[in-house]
Amino acid sequence: MKRIKEFYLTSIKDQSFLNVIRNSGYLFSSNTISSLLSSLQGILAAIILGPANYGFLGLIVTFASNVNRLLSFRMGELIIRFAGTFLQQGEKEKAGAIIKYSAITELLTSFIAYGLLVLTAPIAARYILKNEGLTRWIIIYGVALLANFLTETSTAVLQLADRYKTIAVFNFLQNIVTAAWIAVLFFTSGNLIQVLTAYLVGKFIYGFGIFFSSLGGLNSLIGIGWWRSSMKLIENKKELVKFAISTNLSGTVNLLIRDSEVLWMGYFWNAEIVGYYKFGLAIINPIMMPINTLITTTYPEINKFIALQLWNPLKSLLRKVTLFALVWTSGSALGLVLFGPWLLSFIKDGKYLPSLTITLILLVGYGTANILFWNRNLLLAFNRPNAPLLIMAAVGLMKTIIMLIFVPQFGYLFQAGLLSAYFVISVGLISLLGWFHIRNSDIMDDNPVG
Repeated sequence: MKRIKEFYLTSIKDQSFLNVIRNSGYLFSSNTISSLLSSLQGILAAIILGPANYGFLGLIVTFASNVNRLLSFRMGELIIRFAGTFLQQGEKEKAGAIIKYSAITELLTSFIAYGLLVLTAPIAARYILKNEGLTRWIIIYGVALLANFLTETSTAVLQLADRYKTIAVFNFLQNIVTAAWIAVLFFTSGNLIQVLTAYLVGKFIYGFGIFFSSLGGLNSLIGIGWWRSSMKLIENKKELVKFAISTNLSGTVNLLIRDSEVLWMGYFWNAEIVGYYKFGLAIINPIMMPINTLITTTYPEINKFIALQLWNPLKSLLRKVTLFALVWTSGSALGLVLFGPWLLSFIKDGKYLPSLTITLILLVGYGTANILFWNRNLLLAFNRPNAPLLIMAAVGLMKTIIMLIFVPQFGYLFQAGLLSAYFVISVGLISLLGWFHIRNSDIMDDNPVG
């Protein structure tokens, strides 16, 4: 009997990793091409616009995206955590009620976010972009918020329905249309507004494509007539609200500490420095992209193992995906060090060479987050959403205080170093805490009380 159980657990461990790699493969094949297209469109946009206007592009896109994220409750994580658990237990109507609750919440917050964007656009144009003439283009690009009115909910539904190919297809379509549009602008001497329009069209393709595809996913998960699932079936509304608020606060902390660096660059320096910084991030994106697919595919597996209290398969999965991420990230970093200067010398006659130093500094932190990509999702699956939040807030507060005091004196490279240090410390602590929870749960199961 013991051998049968061991064989069963080994099969689960191997199958889970294969599921992650298979589903990641769908996203990876798309994202590999999409990453190349994204890099191509970024390089072409940088060549078309030059460092200063490329900086303005980054400021507009980042500001609009951050306003949306400020009010985002990460409903996709809520769906996987709660609806995914109900589906594992065969309670489809309750899962449908959770998804319905998520969709309504995300729809309302999307419209509120756009209203907030319209109100704050003049302030951003004056103090961050330092160009009030770009106010209306912040508002126009913000329409992307409405195009992605149910993207988080829709993506989570497709994940639970095991339709990763669909996510990959629309990710590919978004990038190929945007890249083709910018390629045309490259040969026709396009300008900032035309490049911005290309990005906006891509957002519409992805947002609406994912939404309509998720309707079929709901039929397969819940059944035809899923919209009739009553939200009265939700017995743990307080827990849902607590989880949503916690993930929102977590996203807000990330927004203020990690994802607003481009905006801080605009505030402290000028659009040209922002252009160097944005280009440095664009170089890192292809390194992050394959691992981002693992985040999407690993979380449901982590949640499943914890729900079933299968600790050894969970540890095995985390070890394998971590090793996979380590090999990829280390190899990419080595390639960047060896060939980066040579490649950048060909772009805009070497005008973007200052970006390489920024990239290498940032890669220390982003690489750590890449290798331990599962850190936050592991604690979410343990229903500990506040723990990552507190760690990120504490480390981020110290980082922000140091930034405000010392960055004007020591420069933008010091600011990049602070961001890397934030990643290393916060991701390391969250990962250790998550691993402690696995170990503690395993010990408790082996030594049950009574």
